[in-house]
Amino acid sequence: MKALVYQGPQQLAYQDFADPQPAEDEQLVTVESVGICGSDMHAYLGHDERRPAPLILGHEVAGTLVGGGKRVTVNPLVTCGTCRYCEEGRDNLCTTRQIISMPPREGGFAEQLAIPQRNLVAVPDGITADQAALAEPIACGWHGVRLVKEQRGSLGPALIIGGGAIGVGAALSLVARGCPQITVAEPNEKRRDYLAKTCGFETVDPAALTHSDQFDIVFDAVGFDATRAAASAHAAAGGTIVHIGLGSAEGGLDVRRMTLQEITFIGTYTYSAEDFRQTAQAMFDGRLGNLDWTETRPLSDGASAFADIRAGRVAAPKIILKP
Repeated sequence: MKALVYQGPQQLAYQDFADPQPAEDEQLVTVESVGICGSDMHAYLGHDERRPAPLILGHEVAGTLVGGGKRVTVNPLVTCGTCRYCEEGRDNLCTTRQIISMPPREGGFAEQLAIPQRNLVAVPDGITADQAALAEPIACGWHGVRLVKEQRGSLGPALIIGGGAIGVGAALSLVARGCPQITVAEPNEKRRDYLAKTCGFETVDPAALTHSDQFDIVFDAVGFDATRAAASAHAAAGGTIVHIGLGSAEGGLDVRRMTLQEITFIGTYTYSAEDFRQTAQAMFDGRLGNLDWTETRPLSDGASAFADIRAGRVAAPKIILKP
């Protein structure tokens, strides 16, 4: 098969690669759409030691089953099902979890993918493969919103820091769960305009926020020291910071202010299998909008897509690659 293979920092090659060999409990999926995630970008830049070259990246996948033609979207987290966390329904914290695009599992920037049957969600007519591939990034936000709603009981005004797919997914999940006011802070003017026009979001340049701009809920969908500092500054007293970005490992949090103002910090990683299924169903029911905030390119042009994302030339929150 053909695949887009990470060969080292800023090196991607579209090349022949061995066909996946599904295990006994796995299905073979013909990949139709696969999104470029921020974690793929971290790997591309050589910033993720968990993803060594050579490796097929990509974990936001939709396609059809080989031999049956059933349309599916893929939950990329492969868990044991028997540890304490799996039994408690918190399988995203599974002690032996794996994810496609990280050894020992190759990812979805390829013509085919092997994945356990339990990780597949059927896609109904009327939902395109490009839309179905958004289940994974939106599920991250859906999970985060569930955690904050369990913690707070209700959803007040929210600030989303970062207008990429994770931030958009969080915003859409907040809307679907009744959040009364959402502001998306995004430094890229082109993307701000795109989100305002396409998704109807209230958008703002982060530099324009002042000390008086306070929010009950702040999602940091970027995860660098500067965005953590902004989250610390703009969370209202008694508010909640939901840290969903993985940009850097440390720095930025104003622990003194968080302590004095009783601000809750929630770190959140991916989603449970139930969160993924609920997200997919919300998409199928039309509760997460038109899902039209993507740009598509051939998988063979994947290297140029990564370069364009890095250079800030892409207005859409998500590029979908098509094998």
